[in-house]
Amino acid sequence: MRHTRIATAATLVAAFAGSVLLPAQAQAAPGSVHLYKIYYNSPGPDNRSNASLNAEWVQIRNTTSKAVSLKGWTLTDASRHEYTFGAFTLGKGKSVKVRTGKGKDTAANVYQNRGAYVWNNDKDTATLRKASGTKVDTCSYKNPKVEYKLC
Repeated sequence: MRHTRIATAATLVAAFAGSVLLPAQAQAAPGSVHLYKIYYNSPGPDNRSNASLNAEWVQIRNTTSKAVSLKGWTLTDASRHEYTFGAFTLGKGKSVKVRTGKGKDTAANVYQNRGAYVWNNDKDTATLRKASGTKVDTCSYKNPKVEYKLC
């Protein structure tokens, strides 16, 4: 019985010490700028109307603790359709939708100004790259039965 108490006490001390003395790498990781959602099958008929084109979009989120300049960053699909960000800053904790059709850029929406769909309704891959060409994130989908993908 005494042996069990000693073992139990030693286990509790080890558990307590392990919870207090965390190594530096166990602390919370910083946020990121990443692909969050792709709405690839816009509702309604595929008539290439601007409203239908703009219902197709990719949402990018900034979960870092500071604003990030996306100037020169690119968003591409598997067929190499490419959107390049102009002077645009994504605020900390904010997101932006990159819409396929035409419109006026705002803090929440930017537009590719295309007259045709970019994202395939059955499968595709979105890739986000920094201006330097460094890959930041990718998100793929292969499901024609749903309209969007959470990345």
